[in-house]
Amino acid sequence: MQSIPGNAPTEQWSWMVTQLWGWIWSGMSWILDLQQLVFGYVLGGGSPALTVLKASLLLLPAAVLIVSLWAMMISLYTLPFRSGRGHFLTALLMSWWDVGRMAWFYWAGMGRFLFVLAGWIGSLIRAFARLTWNAIKGALNSPFAVLDWTSRRYFQPGVPWLAFLLLLLWSAIEATIFTFTLRPTMNELLADLTGAEPNPVMLSALLYIFLFFLVGGSFACVQALNDAIKSKQYGTIISMVLIESVVAMFEVLFLYRELVDAITPWMAQQGFNLGIGGTLALAFAGWLGVRGMTWFLFGRYGTPALIAVLSRETISREGANVDIAPPRQPEFWKAPITALKAEVEWFKKEGREMFELLTLPVLQLLAAGFNFCLVLLLGRPLFTLPFRSLDEVLAATPLSMERKPVARGPIPQVAA
Repeated sequence: MQSIPGNAPTEQWSWMVTQLWGWIWSGMSWILDLQQLVFGYVLGGGSPALTVLKASLLLLPAAVLIVSLWAMMISLYTLPFRSGRGHFLTALLMSWWDVGRMAWFYWAGMGRFLFVLAGWIGSLIRAFARLTWNAIKGALNSPFAVLDWTSRRYFQPGVPWLAFLLLLLWSAIEATIFTFTLRPTMNELLADLTGAEPNPVMLSALLYIFLFFLVGGSFACVQALNDAIKSKQYGTIISMVLIESVVAMFEVLFLYRELVDAITPWMAQQGFNLGIGGTLALAFAGWLGVRGMTWFLFGRYGTPALIAVLSRETISREGANVDIAPPRQPEFWKAPITALKAEVEWFKKEGREMFELLTLPVLQLLAAGFNFCLVLLLGRPLFTLPFRSLDEVLAATPLSMERKPVARGPIPQVAA
């Protein structure tokens, strides 16, 4: 009987606490339903790519929204027990204003970050393309630059460069003609010596190179004989006459005779038989005529130029300036590398801004949610939003910020 009066207050207090908690929870339970709905939409359904996109854009703002709702509802229940309620309600409203602004700044910051990132990638692609293009252009222009310098150094005004080119062209033409006329004979000779058929392409290439230098050497011998006659060096004249005779005999026997043999059947059909003496005489006449015409046309002007080029001597005329500086080589490596270094310095300088673009939207949104919790605990926000720079974020820490005094009314005097 004595336990009944003692249990009655306990049951009464338990009933009062239950009713109070039910009343408090009835004002906050809707947040759980909203929380389930919001996170279910952000993290559920759709393809993985769509889920990742929604999570990156909506997960953090949704989390800050839910935290802010919890902090606001708890703060409203503490409102009757607070002093300075007007300042407290103003802080709550301004916190919601900060949450809305920071959510918008978060999305705008992500868009700005992606835009700047695309610009950086485009700059890297342009720098790489410019480097590749300059390298290709420089590699293609270098041979022409060297050729231009060589031609300007060797072929100055007054130098018979046209005769020089015609001499090279004629040597190539004559070597081509005699390659086709002499190839059957050389093919048969090599087949008899080796017992196997030689490669026709290899034989033609080697024969062409040999005949090209042979024709050029023939012009050089004529030039040496001409110089010896002009200087009246009789010993040199005799030696060059002997050498030129041997050269002429070689070309007549092995080159021009083949041309005469090619027209011998036609002459035999006409009833005219040359014989060996007539064949050699006609071949020698052909050599003398061809060499004489080409010599007086361009050989006597182009052969000194050819000899000077081979001996690495500058071809010049009296009064001509021979001191020609080599051309400036195209800077197909230096200029792009210098530009790349400048862009690297720019990247280094802008790297901090890029980091700010990535971190400030996230930190501002987190700070907005954190301000709600501080309004609940301290009655005032801690961070001033938005952050202007990363230095402001690093400085705005709870340990570094000075504590602001809370406005309190005067303490009433109690009469004794």
